[in-house]
Amino acid sequence: MDPATLFVTIGLSFLPISELRGAIPFAVARGVPLVQATMLAMACNALVGPVAFVFLETFHKLLYRWGLYARVFDGFVARARLKVHAKVERYGYVGIMLFVAIPLPITGAWTGTLGAWILGMNRKKTMLAVVGGVVIAGIIVSLVVGLGVEALSLFIKKA
Repeated sequence: MDPATLFVTIGLSFLPISELRGAIPFAVARGVPLVQATMLAMACNALVGPVAFVFLETFHKLLYRWGLYARVFDGFVARARLKVHAKVERYGYVGIMLFVAIPLPITGAWTGTLGAWILGMNRKKTMLAVVGGVVIAGIIVSLVVGLGVEALSLFIKKA
């Protein structure tokens, strides 16, 4: 894997919008074998939980003093709370895992971790749930990339 592809794949795995959902297809499109792309993207995306907790418990407190940051962050918090709250109320940490596992934008490790932090959930259990969700999402995305769009029919019921 060339260095540019490696760095972009790692970067996409860490970005809140794309996460591994964008990193795996990108790497495969650049010629990286599917298994290698999946493992790299899942490993990097699994690190989001600890990185997010460190940020929220340190730098966030300093940055929150700035009005623009506080308004943007509060908007993210409101959306995350709406998306995560119902699943967590019903399923607890399994709800966090399932939320992270949904292979759609804005349902990944960043939002799952933020939602758990907002709700005051245990850090270690949250990180385990996020890693579980990342693994499930990685498998789903890899199946879709590896098998093509037809793989979606395995998960979507025909009307």
